[in-house]
Amino acid sequence: MPVDAGLTYSALVFLVAAVAVVPLCKWLGLGEVLGYLLAGVAIGPSVLGLVPDPEQVLGFSQIGIVFLLFIIGLELKLSRLKLMRQAVFAFGSLQLVTASLAIALMGWWLGLAPTAALIVGFGLGLSSTPLVLQLLGEGGELQSRQGRYAFSILLFQDMATIPLLALIPFLGADSALDGGAASAFQDVGLGIGALAVLIFGGRYLLRPFFHQVARMRSREMFLAAALMVVLGAALLMEQAGLSMALGAFVAGVLLADSEYRPAIEADIQPFKGLLLGLFFMAVGMTAQVELLLAEPLRILLLVLGLFVVKFFMLLLATRLFRRPWRVGLRLGILMGHGGEFGFVLFSTALAAGVMDAALVDTLILIVSLSIALAPLINALALRSGLLAHKKKPARDYDRPEHHRPRVLIIGFSRFGQVVGRVLQNLQIPFTVLDSDPERVDFVRRYGHEVYFGDASRLDLLEAAGAGRAHLLVLAVGEVDMSIRVASLIRRRFPRARLLARARDRYHAQQLMRLGVSGVIRELLLSSLEMTRRVLLELGVEDDIARHTIETFRQHDEYTLARQMEASREEQQQPQSHAQANRELQELFQADAESLTPGTLEAPAPRS
Repeated sequence: MPVDAGLTYSALVFLVAAVAVVPLCKWLGLGEVLGYLLAGVAIGPSVLGLVPDPEQVLGFSQIGIVFLLFIIGLELKLSRLKLMRQAVFAFGSLQLVTASLAIALMGWWLGLAPTAALIVGFGLGLSSTPLVLQLLGEGGELQSRQGRYAFSILLFQDMATIPLLALIPFLGADSALDGGAASAFQDVGLGIGALAVLIFGGRYLLRPFFHQVARMRSREMFLAAALMVVLGAALLMEQAGLSMALGAFVAGVLLADSEYRPAIEADIQPFKGLLLGLFFMAVGMTAQVELLLAEPLRILLLVLGLFVVKFFMLLLATRLFRRPWRVGLRLGILMGHGGEFGFVLFSTALAAGVMDAALVDTLILIVSLSIALAPLINALALRSGLLAHKKKPARDYDRPEHHRPRVLIIGFSRFGQVVGRVLQNLQIPFTVLDSDPERVDFVRRYGHEVYFGDASRLDLLEAAGAGRAHLLVLAVGEVDMSIRVASLIRRRFPRARLLARARDRYHAQQLMRLGVSGVIRELLLSSLEMTRRVLLELGVEDDIARHTIETFRQHDEYTLARQMEASREEQQQPQSHAQANRELQELFQADAESLTPGTLEAPAPRS
């Protein structure tokens, strides 16, 4: 089957535009989002016209928002979501009501009908979820107080959009005559039922499903399963008349407590990044530059008015919610623009006959321009220093340390299990990362935090908390895997405290060469303990036996360090049986030369 040349051409245009514009904007300190928006304007029908159908691209790129909300859901456990309920429902509703009413009153004052003014107020009162989260992520503010409040507002906005979409048929002129009210009630009931099915099915079926997929030990199948869950939940909500993003978010929350969360998150991240970039480019493509050129002053004044009204309404909502002025200032700068769900609301209102096409075109242009200007305004505000302030104690769900593992045990076979059992007896919390789904399921049944996945993947280590843990214990038994993981940890987490298991001297030398100072050879201590018991059986007194074992242990560590001076090329070669025998002979010779006869005294025969 021949490849679709048109699709290949469009993909190439998007990639070239992104590579050409986004790095330049990022280098100028304007952020990636503005780069994607400008790239979209350049290739859109209003400028170069390289991609003729931006609406189709915009519809497809909504999947980027779906993946974004799914990953956000993965980061929000139900316990954390419960802690955020006041911020979501109280602060979120306060912001949306104040901003929407203020904008609606201005629209009514400018001559809009009351119904149209209310829809315009609500549509412009929304903010762009992917844009705000992207700006917070670029500034490292996702875990800050203002970052959590911003997310709470955005989450409430996404939920509030659903009932308004269902109510728009009531507002049409002929809604009462054509059965629009009954249809709206039916849609609401269908949406509630679909949401209940998703929650019930996800709660009881998702973990067993991923457990069976993980047993296949195929990364491709695991990725396919993750994509199937995300898109399936999104399409279920869309068929029920709800938001695709809401379905993905609920699926993510249901998997947030799962041991498979880091692996799923690591697999989905690349798709989210690419499709979000495509979404912002599609928004830029839909901007009607000819309308802006026809009435530049009017359009720019409306955009400026939107920013000003939402800024002051956010300040007002912040003070009514009894939060500091600086929090409101930051939120006002972050969320003064319009949101992508405004496109959906205005199009629905146009189809219902509540708004005319000219008004909808103007509103879509205002939203597009506000989204394009938001990264620039944010960058200028950050550079001005107006937002600098001292950090204050945050709530539990604001603190990254609240979810920081004390110890991360990588590999939970027999060696790692001993470490975990001792920590459990001392009530020291630990997290386990292991690639065996049966072992993962077993550990989880005892209440420990455990994640499934390949520890040699950087994205999975980060998702499991390797960069936040107080201590990493590398207990992987397979030598090559252990070396790969240790090298990755030393390279990407240079400040991490790492203790590593070594199978033998050769393995220990490789780990030491990587800079791992805490290397424990798995058979050394047990062998020395056996030797001590041998000496006791031969009649050696206990204190002499212990002194003898400690002397030999120190001598062995010295010998091991001295062998590190050998040729790097020779040490990097796989250790053969003959090489191991030669090493053993050298060790016996070193013992004979270094340990004097008086150091290790021969025991007196047992009478």
